Amino acid sequence: MSEQLIKSIHELLNEEKWTRAALNSYTINNFKEFDDIILKTDEFKVQEEILSLCQEHLAHTKNSIIALYLSGVISLSRQLVDDSNLNVLTNIFTDNHKWNIVEYLCNRILEFGENKYALRTLAECYENKNEQENKFKVWERLIRVDYEEADIVRFLAEKEEKDNNLEKAIEYYKKAMHRYINKKMFANVKGIWEKLIEYCPEDIEFFFHIERKIVKVLSGERAAGLLYLLYPYYNKIGNCDTAIKILKRVLAYESKNPKPRKDIVECYRKKYEGHSHLEEYIKLSNLTQSWRNVHDAISDFEKHISFDTGNYVYHRSWGIGKVINIEDELFFIDFADKKNHQMSLKMAVKALSILRDDHIWVLKNSLPAPTLKNKIKEEPSWALKILIRSFDNMANMKKIKSELVPSILTVGEWSKWNTEAQKILKTDPIFGNHPDKVDMFMVRETPISFEEKTFNKFKAEKNFYGRVKSIQDFLKHGELDSEYFGEMFSYFTAFLKSFSVVNELVISSYLLVNRIVAAHPYLNPGFNYKFVELFEQIDNLDEVFSEITESDFKKDFLVNVKKNIDNWPEIFARLFNLYQSKYIIDELVNSGEMEILKGISDQLLMHYRELKEPFIWIARNLTTESWFASLNIPSEKILIAMIHLLDITYREISNKREVSLNRKLNKQIQDFLFKEENLINHILKFGEESITRLYTLVDDIKELDPSLKINLKQKIRDKYPDYKFLGEPEKEKVSWGLIVTKTGYENKQKALRNLIEVEIPANSKEIGEAMEKGDLRENAEYKAALEKQELLKGATLKIQEELQNARIFNESQIDTDYISFGTRVKLKNKISKRIEEYIILGPWESEPSKQIISYLSPLGVELCRHKAGENLQFAINEREYNYLVDSIDKVDL
Repeated sequence: MSEQLIKSIHELLNEEKWTRAALNSYTINNFKEFDDIILKTDEFKVQEEILSLCQEHLAHTKNSIIALYLSGVISLSRQLVDDSNLNVLTNIFTDNHKWNIVEYLCNRILEFGENKYALRTLAECYENKNEQENKFKVWERLIRVDYEEADIVRFLAEKEEKDNNLEKAIEYYKKAMHRYINKKMFANVKGIWEKLIEYCPEDIEFFFHIERKIVKVLSGERAAGLLYLLYPYYNKIGNCDTAIKILKRVLAYESKNPKPRKDIVECYRKKYEGHSHLEEYIKLSNLTQSWRNVHDAISDFEKHISFDTGNYVYHRSWGIGKVINIEDELFFIDFADKKNHQMSLKMAVKALSILRDDHIWVLKNSLPAPTLKNKIKEEPSWALKILIRSFDNMANMKKIKSELVPSILTVGEWSKWNTEAQKILKTDPIFGNHPDKVDMFMVRETPISFEEKTFNKFKAEKNFYGRVKSIQDFLKHGELDSEYFGEMFSYFTAFLKSFSVVNELVISSYLLVNRIVAAHPYLNPGFNYKFVELFEQIDNLDEVFSEITESDFKKDFLVNVKKNIDNWPEIFARLFNLYQSKYIIDELVNSGEMEILKGISDQLLMHYRELKEPFIWIARNLTTESWFASLNIPSEKILIAMIHLLDITYREISNKREVSLNRKLNKQIQDFLFKEENLINHILKFGEESITRLYTLVDDIKELDPSLKINLKQKIRDKYPDYKFLGEPEKEKVSWGLIVTKTGYENKQKALRNLIEVEIPANSKEIGEAMEKGDLRENAEYKAALEKQELLKGATLKIQEELQNARIFNESQIDTDYISFGTRVKLKNKISKRIEEYIILGPWESEPSKQIISYLSPLGVELCRHKAGENLQFAINEREYNYLVDSIDKVDL
């Protein structure tokens, strides 16, 4: 059936060629018939053959309607993002004014996703068919995918303005403004700016954002001219603060311009009307004198004028104060320890900083501590506004923390508060990022959209992969038709427009753009680079791959290598040392590349000291895989290497070399050897020979937790009770040492863990809190906490040593032939004529009130090693004892 279909299409193409069917003979029904054929090619899985057939036909009949249509639709249906044949076909019918067919073809293309060419052509079609409403609807779709189109956006704005839909008109005018700036068409920018002043002058943050963009793309002078057009509105409504802010920005670009300088003086006169020293301060600052630098004059004036009765001030030695009176040039200020302190105006300006009434320092000084703490905890959004505005409306989390911890919040309270604050800063539209400093936050005069907030963060971010994260956030939560996305996207496409060296930024941009275009084909920037072309231009593969810090991009890179590079297994093996990924291993396994895998494993085993990370990864993740056994790598070699690396990481930590990395690796090795019990399982499986080789290596690691060694040793003893550890004295020639029950040992371990995990951290917190309270020389809490720290260290060391020396008693070894550990003995007291009964255990289990005594106690020492029926006479602390050993029984431990 498939061969018959191919044959019929071949005949159809030849028939078209021979008959030379005229364009006028084609109708929409013809193309619907072609669509039926396309459905059949998919059903019979012959699309590849039909594509080849059509391409071959087009090679000598380039305007074949049938071949262009079939190949074009099949290409789009297979997501090849290739619409060139359909574009050629649409142009043929456009040139011949066959608008019904043009409409059909455009809509057919658009079934596979938005397409700039199809939308633009469809709009032209509706223009020619005089279907204006349809044209406007298509335009609305077009401007969402074509970020360079500006004129149509303006036409839509004018239409909405004419229809009195001002909200939509403003949205379109703003969009057009961005696009005209990118095209450097200042006359158009100015016209729209004036429109927006008419319709939304209060959106001051938008105007300031546009100002910054104009400065970057055009010039500061152009930005100043536009800002000056905005000033009259705020001056007219009496909003002096915003008017002054605008004029300051104008003067930043045109400091010599006398007009905005004169205007700012008048604004100050309006704002401070009634201030008794207004004219004096204008004169003192030389604000009206053109010879004085305008910015210095403004700074002087604002500092002078801010000194007024009732204002709060800060002195670096005396702290917070309040201006209570001004007489001529003499200020009277109440500080905490200096009431009614007098300062001259000159000295006040030099030594004092003016604080807002709601400055965090003022609130700390004026509100009861519990009240302020509760408000900050219960209203984090309010607290963030207070804190950010306290520092010229710009603060990062480090600054915020320094103001709250420990003076208001504890470290623990901060952790919870900080999580909520970060969430608010990210989602609340009243907070924004500083345009040039990614970690700095601002309080906005008008709410900010998610799109603009993310864009500001993107622009302030200096790191390439930080910008990748921003655009990924935008893709998840933002509107892609936003002008902000267009600018962000163009940042990455710029790396692909021109490059002399293929580095990690070019590769990452290629991977990111490809990922975005796969999801949104209409965003295709039109580059025809293939991965293999870029790959062949990489000079240093290891360096480029290492510098790709986004893990998703590393994975995409590997996927592209496997898909496009013939010797991908060798490249995977080479890159594994730089990036340990299950994907690499799985692809090699699935492709049967066992020799490559053997080579990777052998190399790592040979050079495990230099290649710690990949070797540890292999040990932890692959040694249990069924296929790994076929590599014939002895498990003991892996264990020995891991033990050596454990020792090496301890030494690296001690020498302060890559401490964080070595701590992480050390923890992974310990988990592998002890927590996952790979070491003991191997020993128990392979017997005493492996004990000698492996336990000795473990025992030589001085820094290793003694309890891990003791646990390992005890498990070996349980399996091999007669095994003699290297360096261990003969039993019959020594005393028993510290013998303990398993329960006693576990209780001592719990006590050690409690010290390390609970009491010592709690003590460290006490020390930290005590340090925060000031002078350590007179700080009793600090001294007490330090003394406790020493006691805890001593107790920890003591228990660790005891655990190191302890041996868990094997219950099966209890011998009732004589008094020993784990026995109950009955004694006839020949002096009192009574029967006494004792249980012999260790010092950790001893409870004399319950007749449980230690074999190391004076009485225990005298009793041990004696048999039933023996008479015992001895003295302890000058007291005489005379016993007959009546019976010896086993104790249930």
